Amino acid sequence: MWFHQSELHFDMNDGFTKAVFFLPRISELREVLPVMKSSHTAVKFSMLALAFLISLNSGFVIAGQEKEGAKSKARLPGARPVIHAINYESIQQALDALPAEGGVVMLPPGHFEIDQPLVINKGDVLLMGAGSATHIHNKNEEGKDAIAIHPPEDAKLPDGKPDPKPRIWRVQLQNFRVTGNEKSGRGINAKWVQEIYIHGVTCSYHGSDGIFLDFCFEDPRVSDCLITYNKATGLNLIGCHDIVVSANHFEENLDALRCADGYNLCMSGNNLDDHLRDGVIIENTYGSIVCANMIEECKGRAITLDKECYGITLSANVIAHNGSGIILDDAHGCAVSANTFTLLAADALKIGPKSGRITVTGNNFSNSYIGNGQVKRRTNDLKAAGLTLDKTRGVTVSGNLFSSVRPKAVEVIEPTSHVLFGNNLLIDVESDHEKLTDSIIKNTLVAPAEPVSKPAEK
Repeated sequence: MWFHQSELHFDMNDGFTKAVFFLPRISELREVLPVMKSSHTAVKFSMLALAFLISLNSGFVIAGQEKEGAKSKARLPGARPVIHAINYESIQQALDALPAEGGVVMLPPGHFEIDQPLVINKGDVLLMGAGSATHIHNKNEEGKDAIAIHPPEDAKLPDGKPDPKPRIWRVQLQNFRVTGNEKSGRGINAKWVQEIYIHGVTCSYHGSDGIFLDFCFEDPRVSDCLITYNKATGLNLIGCHDIVVSANHFEENLDALRCADGYNLCMSGNNLDDHLRDGVIIENTYGSIVCANMIEECKGRAITLDKECYGITLSANVIAHNGSGIILDDAHGCAVSANTFTLLAADALKIGPKSGRITVTGNNFSNSYIGNGQVKRRTNDLKAAGLTLDKTRGVTVSGNLFSSVRPKAVEVIEPTSHVLFGNNLLIDVESDHEKLTDSIIKNTLVAPAEPVSKPAEK
């Protein structure tokens, strides 16, 4: 036979079949060609041998492709194979194939319709798609969720007794799109999942919340997601702790984010736009920060703190063109600093009767003024509000700029007392700050609008 062993090689390790062909060198061809010419029998025998080798594995595929159904023998001790959903009849079937220790389920590109929730009830699981090319659509119209993550109903303690407080840990959802309809339930509903991580997920058009984290107490993280057009809250956090919400887009949900009965929310670098009611709702929560967010075009409030909030910083946010800005209904020991309040229809910042011990520092309250007596907005879009102190006490207002806001830079609803109002600049405004009682008013500069320069003569 004129084929050498090095010219044709089959490797069937790890459930894969590889065919690697090598061309003979010129010197070998010189030796082989005369033999081929003189012996047709040798050529025929060689071809039969090749066909026999191929038939050894009925699942022959091109080198590097996974053989469907093959069970790979892992070389790395402790390794578990990745589950490819493309090899199963449903995504749920692929999830059910996960061992108790968890694992990875890879979703292929495609449009996948479901009418029952996809259930994950194991920990240490990664469900990962191919970006928005992986689209899961919930067509259920009975209020059922698209993805449900929770401990198994029959969770047991190590001694075999039922677990009264079952939890699962470290579930990750990444890089896919999940949508619903007006009559479906939530997009992602996670209950008692510790250290959940949702990253790069598009969650849209659900009949309820986009994402609901229900007592996912330890370290929930939601980042780089697109959360849009959901009938209720985009991201609803109940009873969570040490929360990170970063670099997400929220658009045209009822509310963007709600955090209740939790603590240590870190919400930064998000973009919120066009919400049908409120932007950020924080209730019965402490020790949190909301900073460096862009919050625009909410019909209601941009940010509200209520139900005994304390120890929260709201800083360096742009609050633009909303129904109202930051509303402190029931908050104490909070800081409002370095925010830009522009074009708020009413109450850019309101501190209510149940709130106090608040610092308001370094904020800018303004309209669309661009210099030389001009504003950028049309005459029917000139609303720009200031600070309202509504029967509150124990507030520091220092180092702020109020310019061309209406009806007043500072509206005082009496009795408001024990306010330190100092080192503020008021331009082209009216203000009630002189009505403050039992307060210190110092170093306040009140100035008219800047003069308008005449056009240069030719």
